[in-house]
Amino acid sequence: MSKFYPLRVANVRNETRDTIAVTFDVPSELQQQFRFQQGQHLTLRTNINAEDVRRSYSICSAVQDGTLRVAIKRTPGGAFSTWANDTLKAGATIEVMPPMGHFNVPLDCVNRKHYLAFAAGSGITPILSIIKTTLLTEPLSRFTLFYGNRASSSVIFKEELTDLKDVYLERLNLVYVMSREQQDIELFNGRITQEKCEQFLQHWIKVEDYDNAFICGPEDMMLGVSAALQAAGMPKQNIKIELFAASIPKNAHKPRAQLAADAVQETEVTVIMDGNHTTFMMDKDKESILDAGLRQGIDMRYSCKGGVCSTCRCKILDGKVEMDVNYALEDYEVARGFVLSCQSFPLTDKVVVDFDQAE
Repeated sequence: MSKFYPLRVANVRNETRDTIAVTFDVPSELQQQFRFQQGQHLTLRTNINAEDVRRSYSICSAVQDGTLRVAIKRTPGGAFSTWANDTLKAGATIEVMPPMGHFNVPLDCVNRKHYLAFAAGSGITPILSIIKTTLLTEPLSRFTLFYGNRASSSVIFKEELTDLKDVYLERLNLVYVMSREQQDIELFNGRITQEKCEQFLQHWIKVEDYDNAFICGPEDMMLGVSAALQAAGMPKQNIKIELFAASIPKNAHKPRAQLAADAVQETEVTVIMDGNHTTFMMDKDKESILDAGLRQGIDMRYSCKGGVCSTCRCKILDGKVEMDVNYALEDYEVARGFVLSCQSFPLTDKVVVDFDQAE
């Protein structure tokens, strides 16, 4: 069971006018808990105006860097991102949950692969970790990145990307796509969309030359690029996407059809966490299992509550549930019985969920 640990902020660096990079000091006794894979994220927690606020942010350092770093971009109306950009300083302490996520593929030093990535805005954060780790781990592999931004001034980690290009001249192909800054090549002007990706496939890249693709950015951009790649012949299982909670609309739960008059309106839910079993009753269609558990005082893990980050991932051991949305779990995870508790509503009179099972 993942829990929060207090970590000291070692450094805060301004990457753009609205984005900071935060590096944490991980003490020796927590090094094992905070070992990470490229593309994973951290859940941060703080108290803002007497409210517990949690957000997940992608790790942007390479596995080999020996540092733990995330980028936090200020979002309009974002309580956590505004607080962090305005007040977070070196020396502060913040609660952090160990790394989670599956936005990666296995690496091997003998691989000779060509990877493709599309990022927009702050979507570069997990992509940067993936690129740096991959190029260091697989000396025979190459990477091509299409990175969309409004203008050069809004490019996060621009200096770091330039340094990477200088180090890996023959192995890293870096293409900037600008929506509000004119570039010499017309193909690289505009936003990264399905149509733009189709143009890249027609004039610039051949999908058969690439082994895997990584996509991170707004939902419509990711779905469009994925559709274009699949239409060009890249298998769906070779495409990995990572959606940020801030990029999806907040949709209220849509109740299912009215339960039959003689149907049981309540469900007995048992939550297994840290080896402990807690049982409570909840209405079938009024709130998620996560919200019901939190209301009972159970310290269940969560972050975005939007079906995006997978922090609340658990396994159904008994009964059935229905998820409103699922942006985080792979098809094989759902087939094995895993769900997102923040999106899960009971369908049966008894449900048992286990937060301790990882596989």
